[in-house]
Amino acid sequence: MAGTSPMSVRSDWEGYYLDGRTAARRRAAVRLLRSGIQITPEGGETRWWPYAEIRQTQGFYAGEQVRLERGGDLPEALLVEDAAFLADLHRVAPEAAPRFHDPARRGRRIRLTLLAALATAALCVAAYLWGIPLLAAVAASRVPVAWEERLGESVARHLAPDAKRCNDPSALGAIQTIVARLTAAAPQSPYTIHLAVANQPAVNAFAAPGGYLVVLRGLLEQTDTPEELAGVLAHELQHVLHRHATRAIIQQTSTGLILTALTGDASGATVFGLEGARTLGMLRYTRQLEEEADAEALRLLRAAQIDPAGMLAFLERLQKRERGPAALGAYLSTHPDTGARIARLRALLRDQPGKVEPLLPGRDWRDVRMRCRTEAGAP
Repeated sequence: MAGTSPMSVRSDWEGYYLDGRTAARRRAAVRLLRSGIQITPEGGETRWWPYAEIRQTQGFYAGEQVRLERGGDLPEALLVEDAAFLADLHRVAPEAAPRFHDPARRGRRIRLTLLAALATAALCVAAYLWGIPLLAAVAASRVPVAWEERLGESVARHLAPDAKRCNDPSALGAIQTIVARLTAAAPQSPYTIHLAVANQPAVNAFAAPGGYLVVLRGLLEQTDTPEELAGVLAHELQHVLHRHATRAIIQQTSTGLILTALTGDASGATVFGLEGARTLGMLRYTRQLEEEADAEALRLLRAAQIDPAGMLAFLERLQKRERGPAALGAYLSTHPDTGARIARLRALLRDQPGKVEPLLPGRDWRDVRMRCRTEAGAP
């Protein structure tokens, strides 16, 4: 808080409260106490969150809002814009401090991470099998955004070269409108989202590091409504926001990329564009990461007032066609446990009522989704 001394403690804050059942965000008065957090939403009853039941899911990086959650699959959430909130939480409740990130230690953690990386590199070959996944997880959570953006830009150029991109202004304008509606409802993020549509017949989409989304023409043509494409984009967007793609590429490419990640060498990241593109093309995220991306995608669709039933409809239709041409299975083959995903999405949809507004009213979606084919001269 401006004008206060470094050691002063502020216990009263303002934030936003989400009840986990709807997309509504309500202003809330927040009070930090020794054993928990007291939250009083506007027009609502005061809620008590013991520290032992709270987990932090955002607010680890500079410029990112703090997000705390409490509960299971559809948790309550508290959003606070100022990272100083975490510093005061550490002072008010030192016993609970290890559960939460301390912004004051951000620089020290980066230095310690680099030292840990150098020490790990000196370990014997026997540590290699478990050392690489561990280093990848550490590196992905701490690399600078500029490094991710450089890597993602290079990966996107290989997945969607300029000569093979769809440049139809009507199609791109419609898809960018969908992306804009999603990003406007998304939590504050350090990433700028870049979209490319590649004129390729395969049914697939990719989330590259640093905010790059690549949609293949074949997937666009398989959507029946803009809401179906919004579901795909919302899912891939979560892989970006949670750095799933960054971690996977670092882990599955080479130790050289891990070292450039840990040192923040943005120029070095460009060298791995082709290798990263190949990795994304064959990548299968773990079930845990897919479930996280699905749940957060539904939450984002609700926040943007986009009908999430389109996400489920698209998956169900592709699953029915899975035994058809091989190209139709590309999206499903890189997203494992399709049947389990569909079942879980159905359950989440039943538990998430909310208001929806149509996407692109008055636009002929068939015309939009076929424009790239016409531009490419495909049969």
